[in-house]
Amino acid sequence: MTHPVTGIDHIVLLVGDLEVAARRFERLGFTLSPRGTHSPHMGSANYTIIFPNDYFELLGVIAETPRNAGKREILAARGDSMTAIACRIGDVHVAREALSELGIATSEAMDFSRPLPLPDGSTGMAAFSVSTFAPQEVPNGEMFMCGHKTRDMVWRPELMTHANSARALAGVIVATETPDEMAKAYARLFADSRIETLPDGMRVATGAHSAVIECMKPDAVSARYASLEGAGALRGSFAALQIGVADLAKARLCLESTGVRYGSTPGGKSIFVSAADAGGTVLEFVEQ
Repeated sequence: MTHPVTGIDHIVLLVGDLEVAARRFERLGFTLSPRGTHSPHMGSANYTIIFPNDYFELLGVIAETPRNAGKREILAARGDSMTAIACRIGDVHVAREALSELGIATSEAMDFSRPLPLPDGSTGMAAFSVSTFAPQEVPNGEMFMCGHKTRDMVWRPELMTHANSARALAGVIVATETPDEMAKAYARLFADSRIETLPDGMRVATGAHSAVIECMKPDAVSARYASLEGAGALRGSFAALQIGVADLAKARLCLESTGVRYGSTPGGKSIFVSAADAGGTVLEFVEQ
């Protein structure tokens, strides 16, 4: 059966104070969705930052439920951080069946939703079906599949224009002592499983119009973000999140106008802000 995972749908940044995190990302030049509150059994709320083909979300716990016990443990242990990669699929039940035939285990599907205030004053409903990859299948952090039942309620046109010219998730950087092994483990979870050797590690292609996953040794990650003291690149499951922007100068101007410190990667091809200024994970702006 055809592999059902066609890319990265979105990235999850888990934060302790959702409103504080939202204000931080506004200072970085992002347009945020209205705050969404998930179904009661989830006990969570979020803000999303939407691009034409993908997005990332700021996720906060607002009520203790059995479903969010793991998230509360993560927050208690390390504070804000990037915690999960959500994978792009069609129907979640078809995807689970296909993955089972490929020998990849997943959890039972779960449905949830959240209301979304619309520009005309009405309220829409964003609905999803998700299934999590079994822990033994995932080399690092959490990965799950996300099936969208109401795509028009997530990819709202009024949310896709950002002052910093952001337009896509560009990449996820993972620090590991074994880049080869981790790259292979990630690659088997995507239909497009090409692996490319880089000077500092390995790059995994995840699909068309989809962010790559770069597996790098910790020393290489530290060197990449060394120009900004205290960047915090090795904190949490993932080292950094790369955002594709149309104009790097515009992104730089946004940061300067709000007084956010930033550094430049070696060669000056991209800029980045510290984990403290970006939801617990280094955020790198890459011109695309």
